Amino acid sequence: MADPMMVMEELRRNESLCDAVVHVQDSQFKVHKLVLCGCSPFFKALFTTWSLEDKPYTIPNLTADIMQAFIQFAYTGVVNLTNSNVEELFVAADRFNVAGIVQACCKFMEESLSPQTCLNVWWLLNNFHYPELKQKVFFYILRHFQEVVASPNFLQLSVENLISFIESDHLNVRHESQVFEAILLWISHSHQDRHIYIKDLLPKVRLAFVDCLYFSNNVIGNELIRQHRRCKDYLIKTMSQLLDTRSRGLPIRPSSPLYNLNRPRVPQTVLMAIGGWNITHPTMAIELYDNRLKRWTYIDNGDNTPRAYHGTVFLNNFVYVIGGFEGTEPFCTMHKYDMVNHTWTEAANMHTPRCYVSVTLLDGFIYAMGGFDGNDRLDTAEKYEPETNQWTMIASMIEQRSDASCDSLNGKIYICGGFDGFHCLSSAECYNPLSNQWTLFTPMSTPRSGISVVAHAGEIYVVGGFDGEVRLNTMEAYNPETRQWRSLSSMFIARSNFGIAVLDDEIYAVGGFNGYITICDVEKFDTRTGLWSVVDDLLVPRSALSTCVLHDLPNMADYSAHGAGHAQAPNED
Repeated sequence: MADPMMVMEELRRNESLCDAVVHVQDSQFKVHKLVLCGCSPFFKALFTTWSLEDKPYTIPNLTADIMQAFIQFAYTGVVNLTNSNVEELFVAADRFNVAGIVQACCKFMEESLSPQTCLNVWWLLNNFHYPELKQKVFFYILRHFQEVVASPNFLQLSVENLISFIESDHLNVRHESQVFEAILLWISHSHQDRHIYIKDLLPKVRLAFVDCLYFSNNVIGNELIRQHRRCKDYLIKTMSQLLDTRSRGLPIRPSSPLYNLNRPRVPQTVLMAIGGWNITHPTMAIELYDNRLKRWTYIDNGDNTPRAYHGTVFLNNFVYVIGGFEGTEPFCTMHKYDMVNHTWTEAANMHTPRCYVSVTLLDGFIYAMGGFDGNDRLDTAEKYEPETNQWTMIASMIEQRSDASCDSLNGKIYICGGFDGFHCLSSAECYNPLSNQWTLFTPMSTPRSGISVVAHAGEIYVVGGFDGEVRLNTMEAYNPETRQWRSLSSMFIARSNFGIAVLDDEIYAVGGFNGYITICDVEKFDTRTGLWSVVDDLLVPRSALSTCVLHDLPNMADYSAHGAGHAQAPNED
């Protein structure tokens, strides 16, 4: 049976049984009143209020192209949107109450947001009431603020809009000094007209988080600040009060004028460290690291299952904790933590118990590879589909390996090193999910068990481990394009069985075992400079922990200095 609307569209194209003519600019469109009435209350009111026999319905202030789009949508449910026509269609559809096209335009604009275009959409929405889309654009601007600052549109912002962005707790800047520099850039575009706003903009900078040397050299010493005596006096007085309050350990109350200056911004990403082996026993401790505040906080998560040598991934607002053991038997279980509702639930068990397991994400699936089942080192692997809550076996690896590590890159999984029950391994394998096959690739320069692997910027980084004799502090990276390894600078501390993650182009090595004791030491490798630097220690020393990076949570404040850190770290000695 033919689709009724397809029949109506064919009749319209043949100008058959049409009962109205719509006149727009110099064009006329023969249509069926009933079809357009179903498209928009405007057309329903037009055709039911006015009866113009043998005369066209003239619609002013509407282009022929827009009318053609309305008609196409009314008959087919399809609207052809492009970057060049979406704003005009959105404005017209809102005016003529064509809700379907408005929804399509909103979706198109949201999906097409970029640092170069987001302010155009923001300005457009200032004239309309679409709060849901406007909020999404607002948070997009905050999340990509540094890229937005580099776009020409940033210089055209009103002072009111600029204030609304930089005063937000959710503004994403790596260093608070970048907020100050954005203010200076905006003022410099029209210095004569804008310099007076420095007094309104400067208090929006969270001065407590500006580096002291930068503050002395670039803020107090800035020519614009020196020209505004009140601003300079404000800065000196405020920083003096902040330092005095900190030195005496006094709390800063919300009613204090210092409160907002000392209030940390909500991070976009947070490093989570879960479980591990604490000196003599496994732990259930979970800590979070905010790299903007450079601080670890402990969270009371309600999980009473200590585990070590497990895997962890973050997917769709859930943290999945896979395998591991509590000191006696390997787990086949998987628990997941709902980061929004703060609840733990059990998910489907793996087919095989696995401690010393390697875990990663690829295309929405969770992969668990190798490990130890209590009797043997494993070459088997399986994948988990969250939608069906089921594990499926995939092709076995070429070699048995526990204590290996893996990550995904460009649609493939790379697993490196490990222990086969007799030897520490230097070999490495790549899994292609399209062919369900493993292939060996160029081995590492040295055997590594208890290794950590992470993918970043087109390369596979391998760090630390145990070569059968000593713990390693060395690092190397594999490029799948050239099929070659390159050596990189070494960590300060040799370690195995530690957590690894990437935040802001920096690779973090978290905790581990140094050959003598479990450690709380953390350091990071800057992939841009090629240098390691020391990071604040974990609150709980541990090896055999697992790490993942939380991102884009709707309640990220719960896992930052705004909401975390109220619980005390347990005494696990």
